[in-house]
Amino acid sequence: MTTAPQTSLEKLLARLIDRKPMRSEATLQADVRQLLLEGDLNLDENDLSVELEAQVGDGRRIDIEIGYTAIETKRDLRSTKVLKDAEKQLEGYVRARTDQVGQRYAGILTDGADWRAYTLTGDKLVQVSHFTAKKGVAPTDLLIWLEGVLATTVGVRPTPSVIAGRLGAGSVHHNLDYATLAALYEEHKDVPTVKLKRELWSRLLRSALGAQFEDTDDLFVEHTLLVNTATIIAHSVLGYDVRQIPPATLVLGQFFEQAEIRGVVESDFFGWLLEIPGGEDFVRVAARRLARFDWASVEHDVLKVLYESVIAPETRKKQGEYYTPDWLAEKMVSDVLTDPLNQRALDPSCGSGTFLFHAVRRYLKAAEAEGRPLRQVLDALPDHVAGIDLHPVAVSLARVTYLLAIGNDRLQSPERGSIRVPVYLGDSVQWQQRTDLFDHGHLVIRTGTGDTLYERELRFSERLLRDARTFDRLVNDLADRAASPNRQAGTRPSLASLFNLLAIDNKDDQEQITDSFRILCELVDEGRNHIWSYYVRNLARPMWLSMAENRVDVLIGNPPWLSYRHMPGDMQNVFKDMSQSRSLWRGDEVATHQDLSGLFIARAVQQYLTEDGTFAFVVPNPVLDRPYWKGFRAGDYPDPNEPVRVEFTGSWDLRRLRPHFFPRGSAVIFGRRISAAVGDAALHNDPVPLPRATQRWTGKIPVTAHDWADVQGWVTREAAELRYVGEDLISSPYRTRFWQGATIVPRVLFFVEQQEAGPLGLGGGRVRVRSARSSSEKKPWKELSDLEGVVEAQFVRPVLLGESVLPYRLLSPRKAVLPLEGGTTLLHGEHDHIDRYPGLAKWWRRAEDLWLEHRSSERLTLLERLEFHRGMSTQLPGTAMRVVYGASGMHVSAVLVDASEVIIEHGLYWGTVASREEGMYLCAILNTPALTEVVRPLMSYGKDERHVDKTVWQLPIPRFDPTNPTHHRLAELGAAEAERIAALGLDETKNFVKLRQVVRSVIAVSPDAEELDYLVRLLLE
Repeated sequence: MTTAPQTSLEKLLARLIDRKPMRSEATLQADVRQLLLEGDLNLDENDLSVELEAQVGDGRRIDIEIGYTAIETKRDLRSTKVLKDAEKQLEGYVRARTDQVGQRYAGILTDGADWRAYTLTGDKLVQVSHFTAKKGVAPTDLLIWLEGVLATTVGVRPTPSVIAGRLGAGSVHHNLDYATLAALYEEHKDVPTVKLKRELWSRLLRSALGAQFEDTDDLFVEHTLLVNTATIIAHSVLGYDVRQIPPATLVLGQFFEQAEIRGVVESDFFGWLLEIPGGEDFVRVAARRLARFDWASVEHDVLKVLYESVIAPETRKKQGEYYTPDWLAEKMVSDVLTDPLNQRALDPSCGSGTFLFHAVRRYLKAAEAEGRPLRQVLDALPDHVAGIDLHPVAVSLARVTYLLAIGNDRLQSPERGSIRVPVYLGDSVQWQQRTDLFDHGHLVIRTGTGDTLYERELRFSERLLRDARTFDRLVNDLADRAASPNRQAGTRPSLASLFNLLAIDNKDDQEQITDSFRILCELVDEGRNHIWSYYVRNLARPMWLSMAENRVDVLIGNPPWLSYRHMPGDMQNVFKDMSQSRSLWRGDEVATHQDLSGLFIARAVQQYLTEDGTFAFVVPNPVLDRPYWKGFRAGDYPDPNEPVRVEFTGSWDLRRLRPHFFPRGSAVIFGRRISAAVGDAALHNDPVPLPRATQRWTGKIPVTAHDWADVQGWVTREAAELRYVGEDLISSPYRTRFWQGATIVPRVLFFVEQQEAGPLGLGGGRVRVRSARSSSEKKPWKELSDLEGVVEAQFVRPVLLGESVLPYRLLSPRKAVLPLEGGTTLLHGEHDHIDRYPGLAKWWRRAEDLWLEHRSSERLTLLERLEFHRGMSTQLPGTAMRVVYGASGMHVSAVLVDASEVIIEHGLYWGTVASREEGMYLCAILNTPALTEVVRPLMSYGKDERHVDKTVWQLPIPRFDPTNPTHHRLAELGAAEAERIAALGLDETKNFVKLRQVVRSVIAVSPDAEELDYLVRLLLE
């Protein structure tokens, strides 16, 4: 946004935020009006765009009126009474104007510093956004907020940052739209057609996203807002003035049909707005507000940005929804789509269409470079670039993204012919291929809802699906005839003319079509139509594309990353079965790590990729080197219906790029499909496993970089060798000597702080304790009251947590009440043993009761929880010399513990050493930065490398030999480093992460750092 000279606006804003007692409301009104006129909001003083004292009727006047917004000014809104009175006054203005103009009207209250936006939801005025202008806030920040309410500017360029800022969830624009739409849905959600569409939406998303999908009204409203926004944008791309188009025409995409552009906008789950009072008004207002953007100038998949800006990050994380950066998609497309005019490409999980956008652009650029006529180019485009996704919102967004990739100039050219956008709602994995969607060569759609789920079927033969255009026309025609106002309820017109028109001669097909038509008519009579045409046509696409003659040359995309543990039970069963039949299942012990992406790629190759066709997919980084991906890396996926073999040709290791663009480390894999013929024909068609040779990418990418041209200068790409975790490695003899600590959770039941004994004391050997609380506690434990009591002192034990350990140094241990005596717990055997210690017995039984009342689905007792994986008993009765190190984090922090009474918690690993020298030897190795560098490729990956766990012992760290000069020298250097760190004056009240950073910075410049690094590398490499 350009502005008047900044000094002028800054002076004006300074006057506005200075709530002087003597300032009059008239002065404030004048200053607000001046801000609006000078702020480049496309307001013109000469045409009275900003009107002071606008009459409402009954003698009431609006302080400032702009279009469809009333601004009420008050000298100071800090008083609750003044604010409430002002809101009541504004509510009268907004309600009156809403009735007069027949569409949504917004309101703003301000005292110059406090700015509040409102809208009517039902009969109530609701605040939807709040902005505080204060010293240090730029005038442009306030003007952007105001523009979100007023929607008066024109020609706004929709860059990713602008989309996020002006249309995202935090924007006043979004808050106004969402509040209105949510109120409309709440009022009409029991309308039969609305209810049906929501149920079908829920069914598809549960299938797509599994247990991570949260079936809430809020999400359905957000998705409705997104899809209708995308629909309006699609019309704008074609050059239509969406402010002048009737809402029903917009939502149903009738202009696209007239323009012979098919497959972009159609009646789907989110067209329920047309079926309720107030829905058309909502669409009309949304169109007016979106018209201020120049959608013809789009250069990226901006709808991806819109989606990620609207849907809350925690919701997207639960659903595994993270979209590929434009620059990565662009680079992958350019590397794989090497002959775009002769290759057919499919993204089987297209999301919002990022890969489609760049594939379309690459195809069009190549075609125009050859001078091909535009009509020929656009006619052939759907056969060269297509997409599928099971997420209905993703499909709606991807269709508009496809249109944005074609571009306004081509779409408006008189030289073009008809255009078809080949982005389909479909199940690429075909989870329910055996029992639901496909049955003996037929597409089967079950239409029942509620208690009678799946009671009626729409059925179409494979013959009908072979011609996609004819099938689409058939289903559309059936739906139109069933919903025709000329058809009387309970009657079914003859289909003979339709059979003649579409040349459907097969008697079995005619019979099945007639039966399906009967069901469609019944659905219309029950008020449950309007969606089945859309539903059937889209679910047919995966079956059509899987036919041999329709398979593609290139598969590219980012498959869903859905962990086994997040799948619902029925999906887990099918996933396991399908994975086992393809040699992808690693075993129940790592079931929670199994991921849908591997099976998805195997299925996509099986169904859609022709022999010798190539593929490129973004995958979780563990695909490259984790043992549970070994079956996938082998490239041989046997299946009784159609075995699949692939030749992997390479990979990109992206885990070291910053900032991270996914919640887990990522990679890209490349390959081609080879023949899976058996016998002599298969001699030269053996699968080729994923090579160990990879291309490692490192670098820090600016957040403003979106194109590959902008990014490549920030990225270093170099050849590297993958090290397979758990394979081909000489593990350390220390591997079996280190144990994870005890699971002492929930902490509120164990960890305590000592309290004052009181004036009378407690008697010998007893202490008063109270639960030690932490900000990291989770529900339901964080909501419990503290436990308090007097406990025998011998059962209040020092405990080391993960945060207790710095490199070479311990922080003060915590204290916990633990029922430990000698080499065992007091609860092994009879309960009366604990009754010898009444203080402990009382504490423990209260803790047990709380555990049983509030534990989740797990059936462990509190003692079994404490003894999980023998985490406690292996530490008893205790040994003096132990090396401990943190289980989590990218860097290892290790220290020697010389105290047998200390208990180690599960955030740490511990191992007994024979001498202090051996302990210093291990600490020197574990704390050296060289070890972190060597072990990183073996660690699990989230946002960063994490969970060191026992991974370090997969390195060839030899057992300490005091006669070995290198071992002896490492022990000496470790002891010297420990002395240096012990001498540091650390403020132990600071966060342990910061303290570790301080210690590591000291280690990095230590006089022994270079020698330590050399000796550790010599030992490990």
